Amino acid sequence: MIPTILFRADSDNTEEFDILKYTKFKVITQRSQVIAGDFIIGRYSVLPYYKELMEDIVFNGGELVNSHAQHLWISNFFGYYEVLKDYTFQTWRSNELPYVDYDGAYVVKGVTNSKKHKWNTHMFAENRRKAIEIGIELQSDMLLASQDVIYRKFDPDLKVFEVGVNGMRFTNEWRVFCYKGKILSTGYYWTCAKDADTINDAGLSQRGLDFVSKMAEMVVDYVNFYVIDIAERNDGSWVVVEINDGQMSGLSMNNMKTLYDNLYEAAKNH
Repeated sequence: MIPTILFRADSDNTEEFDILKYTKFKVITQRSQVIAGDFIIGRYSVLPYYKELMEDIVFNGGELVNSHAQHLWISNFFGYYEVLKDYTFQTWRSNELPYVDYDGAYVVKGVTNSKKHKWNTHMFAENRRKAIEIGIELQSDMLLASQDVIYRKFDPDLKVFEVGVNGMRFTNEWRVFCYKGKILSTGYYWTCAKDADTINDAGLSQRGLDFVSKMAEMVVDYVNFYVIDIAERNDGSWVVVEINDGQMSGLSMNNMKTLYDNLYEAAKNH
């Protein structure tokens, strides 16, 4: 099958779209352009109707990189949480929170999106009561209204480089694109941090890379194309922040050419 990128271009990703033209991928912008033999990897193009898109691609004789079930394994959060819960922050559903024997600090967010740029008021909660208040507010937010709200135990021991506007913590967090069990590219997560370029140029440490490789081995049977976000603790250990479908994940500071060159090599014999 022919590795093909189905790309939805807009003003925020024109540079990435231009880079794609110089890769080995076949690039299309409409699902109607899918033909028999296309192996489709979506970029910003699979939502909001993932299942219907997959069915259209199959009808035209193509194949989508992540099945609907694989996409749901990530987007519903608790699919991958059950696999990696020993390596990420303890997390509860809304209906579990009243019965949780923990009244410390929480991070409150949707299963996919968050209001991280309003950290102090819409994401961080110093106790359970405040967490519930934030959760109720998030449920009426247009971005998050269609998502379940989750409550994660706040980890005060993450390595923090800088504290930004609204208390947003720029931790040593990295976004790693993976295909099956293979690391494709890495990039510092916080693009708006003051020293982001310096941090990114230094690269993800070997200990961080080893941690990602271990996590990739654990999820390889569940999903094909994905990103793992990881963060370093002050003691040098690493933790999974979250996993997302690689088709809808922003680049952070991943090098576009490195990502697409390695993705093509990994996917050409999928």
